Amino acid sequence: MSETVVVTGALGGAGSWVVEELRSDYEVVAVDLSLPETTGVDGVDFRAVDLTEQGPAWETIVDADPTAVVHFGNIPHEEDNAGGDVYENNVLSTYHTLEAAGRAGADVVWASSETVYGTHWTEPELPDYLPVDVEHPVRPWNGYETSKLAGEAAAERVVNRFGVSVASIRPSWIQYPGRYQITAIREAFDFESAGRFGNLWSYVDIRDVVSLVTAALDADFEGHEVFNAFAADNFLGVDTAAAVEAGFGDLPADCDLDGDESAFSTAHARDLLGWEPTHSWETAEDESVEGPSFA
Repeated sequence: MSETVVVTGALGGAGSWVVEELRSDYEVVAVDLSLPETTGVDGVDFRAVDLTEQGPAWETIVDADPTAVVHFGNIPHEEDNAGGDVYENNVLSTYHTLEAAGRAGADVVWASSETVYGTHWTEPELPDYLPVDVEHPVRPWNGYETSKLAGEAAAERVVNRFGVSVASIRPSWIQYPGRYQITAIREAFDFESAGRFGNLWSYVDIRDVVSLVTAALDADFEGHEVFNAFAADNFLGVDTAAAVEAGFGDLPADCDLDGDESAFSTAHARDLLGWEPTHSWETAEDESVEGPSFA
């Protein structure tokens, strides 16, 4: 019998791709606030659950007796939500989900965010050094990224209390093949008029996010580990250091970037999980790839 994995945020942009990838190898319990129009998907048991409610969250996850829990069930931004509501929803849902996973003895892979580095500041600051790795100081600015840091703290608690492993993934701006949102920004970029761009023109293809999730599920590590999820290049197609200097007016004293290399390092994921990003905007931007049919 296949092992069971619970995936939250299963109807969301990233979560649905995770479900689609995992359902061929696992029995997937797919959790979201509502059910999809079509629930007859092989290998998937859809459940409508409000994860901010402790009872339903615990019952669903513990009763599933999963090997692992993949948690993508958060509000992803503050664009159309009050910051306090985003913080409350994300902190409660993440705490209840990770706590239930720990009580079930299940390892966890969950989506934190690149924004913990301070990429959403109104006037983004120059990083302390480049490329930014997982040891770089965090600088939360709004309720969303603060909720992600609270989730990472909950991950530490679950590891300490239950002895499971937790992978906190910090994805960049997630792009979907054939409908990349970065195109207009790249086409409008000019060194003379460049301004500060919070995440230093970084991005990540959804397929690389999914492959990092599966790499974390397959890996044998202990404790809580944080991984950056970024494409290997910037999305401008120009020298990264030159773009940063043009936009910010300076470079940090410690800057070790080569060509269009991403300003964010994924070396920790490479070293611990054997994972590296493989998709670039240069081919994926216009690529035709069929996504999950149920989302």
